[in-house]
Amino acid sequence: MYIVQIASECAPVIKAGGLGDVVYGLSRELGIRGHGVEIILPKYDCMRYDHIWGMHNAYRDLEVPWDGGAINCSVDCGWVHGQLCFFIEPHSSDDFFNRGCYYGCLDDHMRFAFFSKAALEFLLKTNKCPDVIHCHDWQTGLVPVMLYEIYQYHGLENQRVCYTIHNFKHQGIAGANLLEVAGLYRQEYYYDIDRLGDDQNATAINLMKGGIVYSNYINTVSPHHAWEARFTEVGCGLGHTLHKHQHKFGGILNGIDYNVWNPEVDRYIPYHYSQDNLEEKLKNKKALRERLWLGHSQKPIVCYIGRLDDQKGVHLVHHAIYYAQNRGAQFVLLGSATEPGINDHFWHEKQHLNNSPDCHIEIGFNEELAHLIYAGADMIVVPSNYEPCGLTQMIGLKYGTVPIVRGVGGLVNTVFDRDYDQNKPPEERNGYVFYQTDNQALESALDRAIDLWYKKPKEFRKLVIQGMEYDYSWNHPGAQYVGIYDYIRHK
Repeated sequence: MYIVQIASECAPVIKAGGLGDVVYGLSRELGIRGHGVEIILPKYDCMRYDHIWGMHNAYRDLEVPWDGGAINCSVDCGWVHGQLCFFIEPHSSDDFFNRGCYYGCLDDHMRFAFFSKAALEFLLKTNKCPDVIHCHDWQTGLVPVMLYEIYQYHGLENQRVCYTIHNFKHQGIAGANLLEVAGLYRQEYYYDIDRLGDDQNATAINLMKGGIVYSNYINTVSPHHAWEARFTEVGCGLGHTLHKHQHKFGGILNGIDYNVWNPEVDRYIPYHYSQDNLEEKLKNKKALRERLWLGHSQKPIVCYIGRLDDQKGVHLVHHAIYYAQNRGAQFVLLGSATEPGINDHFWHEKQHLNNSPDCHIEIGFNEELAHLIYAGADMIVVPSNYEPCGLTQMIGLKYGTVPIVRGVGGLVNTVFDRDYDQNKPPEERNGYVFYQTDNQALESALDRAIDLWYKKPKEFRKLVIQGMEYDYSWNHPGAQYVGIYDYIRHK
């Protein structure tokens, strides 16, 4: 099959979150399976050009209809760690992608609506006829809308669209002026509640809703999150639309790249190991303590790696720092906060605990340090309020770092409680799960993990090995996506 991914991110050249990892990891897996894959991206001024090999101009004068006229674009082409990528650069006073950022502009809806149209125009003008166009999140929600309403009548009539939603929180809410400039002129038609009309605001259109309505198949990034999106507030107002389109909606768990996240080959850790030589993990634990000036003692290390925000259960992260130490563990945190108040709070905690031999707080993100923490810690807490998929718990499992997670989203599909899971036999359980959002719920799971480490070290080692045996690579999700592509091509 010939597949074109249209997205706002692709790691490592453009990465703001998990979306970039998925676009790259899935594309790589599809290529391994023998399919032709190309990725269309915006050409941001701030992307990592050092990760692009052989960049050159692929199309010089791409005229994209826009706002009653046209914007001239050039399209560059290059290889990002083996993946063929096309970068669209509009030449206009709007400077859509010369902002020094990927997201966060007041006209984001205009920026990515233009990118969506330019991507389709590029496919049309270059006679590219992919079997499947795979779009991601609200930024490309207009692709299936414009494909069906405009471009199928100009030569793109056989393309099918798979639309993946990574986060329902951000949906691309816009007004009628967006329709006008994008060439979708029938305002009343598109404002219809069964098309793009937003369910919460009669004066707005919803780009993510458009993606859902017009795509041939929609998925989110774990089976449990797909259920949550339909039946709980996690769907952020789109539950009714998903229910109406349930026949083409499902969940596929993300994978992780075991070429990058694998203690057997990890270039960022001093000692490589697997479940067959876990003694080397202890050497990484010693190296982590030396790097962060932690005390050398017979204690477990509990860690947290990730963003510090409400989605990630930041109040429970804070509680875990102190509770773990009170229970005889050391705690390491590596995270960055997007909200000033949360950032200030954790800087205060960092200063307060600066001289503690049992705690280190690192504000910001450091890729090299993240790898060493995964390799050196004994447990990782993931107390998210909601989590579409989650990567940290899957990485933790691969590194023999036992996950302690809240039972939401993809965490439910990947972590199975050692003591209470009824769907897995004891030899297939791999961590600890709690369900409430209060301190006591987190404490109960931390207690069980720390007690096992202290009182039954052989049992803890067995749990570590059971976790490391799980395969959360792109192999299984890659096969599922190929199945979906085949399904929508032939339906």
